Amino acid sequence: MDVVVGRVAKAHGIRGELAVDVRTDSPEQRFAPGAVVAARLRDGSSRPLTLATIRSHGERLLVTFDEVPDRTVAESLRGALLLADTDALPPTEDPDEFYDHELEGLSAVLVDGSTVGTVREVVHSPAGELLALDVAGREVLVPFVREIVPEVDIVGRRVVLDPPEGLLD
Repeated sequence: MDVVVGRVAKAHGIRGELAVDVRTDSPEQRFAPGAVVAARLRDGSSRPLTLATIRSHGERLLVTFDEVPDRTVAESLRGALLLADTDALPPTEDPDEFYDHELEGLSAVLVDGSTVGTVREVVHSPAGELLALDVAGREVLVPFVREIVPEVDIVGRRVVLDPPEGLLD
């Protein structure tokens, strides 16, 4: 299984450098020279890319790949998702820490056991993480905090919710 670790925002300069929005908590591991990521292009195709250089640029990283020699090739990667193999991810040491891919697809149930929906994705916002739930075909954003999500059961494939009144409406 692959997990999104970044998204190519745009080409930067004329030598094939790319501005990348980071979507991982461990960019130093995911974006290290020599690491290979899969680029899922906008047309749905994928291609492997080997990281050559990485440097910080504000909230983004500027990266070069061995397979991207110039701006023309870099432009073709605009909007591509950068994926890493989940088998290559180190295990989390904190029992309250989860990878996004571990949460996506879990059933969302209330403390009384009634099913609410499914976790579609984890949204990373400046205010914190949100669980985007599919509730009867509509998206509901739930703050991913212990007061509202008191239990995450990866093995049981569910998250337990104790939402304040009106949150799921």
